[in-house]
Amino acid sequence: MRYTDNGAEDIKIAYIGGGSRGWAWGLMSDLAAAQDMSGSVFLYDIDREAAARNECIGNKMKDLKECRSAWNYKAVETMKEALTGADFVVISIMPGTFDEMESDVHAPEKFGIYQSVGDTTGPGGLMRALRTIPMFEEFAAAIRKYCPQAWVINYTNPMTVCVKTLYRVFPKIKAFGCCHEVFGTQKLLGLALEDIKGIQGAQREDIRVNVVGINHFTWLTAAQYKNMDLFPIYREFALKYRDEGFGEKADENWLNRFFDSREQVKLDLFLKYGAIAAAGDRHLAEFCPGSWYLKDEETAHSWGFKLTPVSWRKEDLKNRLARSERLYKGEEEMTINQTGEEGVQQMRSLLGLRDLVTNVNIPNCGQIPNLPLGAVVETNAHFSADSVRPVFAGPVPQSVYPLVSRVCGIQEMTVEAAMGRDLELAFQAFCMDPNMELGLKDARILYNTMVENTAKYLTMYQ
Repeated sequence: MRYTDNGAEDIKIAYIGGGSRGWAWGLMSDLAAAQDMSGSVFLYDIDREAAARNECIGNKMKDLKECRSAWNYKAVETMKEALTGADFVVISIMPGTFDEMESDVHAPEKFGIYQSVGDTTGPGGLMRALRTIPMFEEFAAAIRKYCPQAWVINYTNPMTVCVKTLYRVFPKIKAFGCCHEVFGTQKLLGLALEDIKGIQGAQREDIRVNVVGINHFTWLTAAQYKNMDLFPIYREFALKYRDEGFGEKADENWLNRFFDSREQVKLDLFLKYGAIAAAGDRHLAEFCPGSWYLKDEETAHSWGFKLTPVSWRKEDLKNRLARSERLYKGEEEMTINQTGEEGVQQMRSLLGLRDLVTNVNIPNCGQIPNLPLGAVVETNAHFSADSVRPVFAGPVPQSVYPLVSRVCGIQEMTVEAAMGRDLELAFQAFCMDPNMELGLKDARILYNTMVENTAKYLTMYQ
């Protein structure tokens, strides 16, 4: 890497999971729009053919008239080749296949346990963690060996346990987890400002927030627009829309869109606890007792969100594979549409090209004083040249502390169980989840079934 009057050049990015049919294309678009940085992206994936197709797709972007910076993409055979000399490492993988995720999400339904996402918490999140943590142990060891000074950006879920594993294996790693869920709540606050006060044009970046919590169960304890406290405005907004929800309530087709919600869960949690729940409703619901929002599919619908079936994800994968084929053959042209993710902006900040304050997932070194030191938490952090400094967020509000601390403890136990290859300790964590409203006998039957369904990814466990 070197610096010129135009910014930073010859940057090397290693992309673990570089055969992605989605995230990779978004990264390509964001990089092409960043005019003050350029270099190479080395794509490593266990699906070598998928990485090779992304190499071809990525290299075509240089020919687009909207392209502001040229990046060279190269698919490689080994993680060593991707990582050696890397300035940045991006990790975005699918731990297992949608067949395993089908078990994660749907096997618990036979016992009356429903999950709207199933990739972070609940029985599905734990099974996914057991598959993922051994993979991240390998990633951390390889980063320590081949690029110990690189900055590592993780997008993989379960976010918290992935980042925790990286630091457990390589304590000096420079890693953080990147998630866009808070951004959606900032946008909602802007809409509340318009709806209640008639103030238009507030962009997400104009809404300043204090973030405290754990990934996908984050809370805002302060929110401002210019010099205006948004909490009283949001309370009025929540009271106005608590029963019918906000957004797509007038659209009878909203139930056909699995990722939409009417924001009723976050509004309800705010009115219950006085802090702003700052993730999508589908995620937030899974961190609460199942009887609240996930008793059954009808209960979820009554709260304005849907359960995302894995059958839909499988069909969506077919569509993305078909698009990959069209892009590869030149039958469809890539377009540069910035994703709204901040990974590239974080890179620019770490290169000293700008400063940035945004939410990230990193180990707790006191930024949340009432959660365990070393546990991975989500707060704002200040990004500058080769530096990520967490912003002191203050304690998790006492009103939601029992909910947050319980899950934080389960996540810590899950990492301990997976790194110790201890399926019995993992079962204890499984039983403690707030959505696991089962007796021990049924919990054991469900756990054993789910372990068996993902057994080919758990061969390292005793």
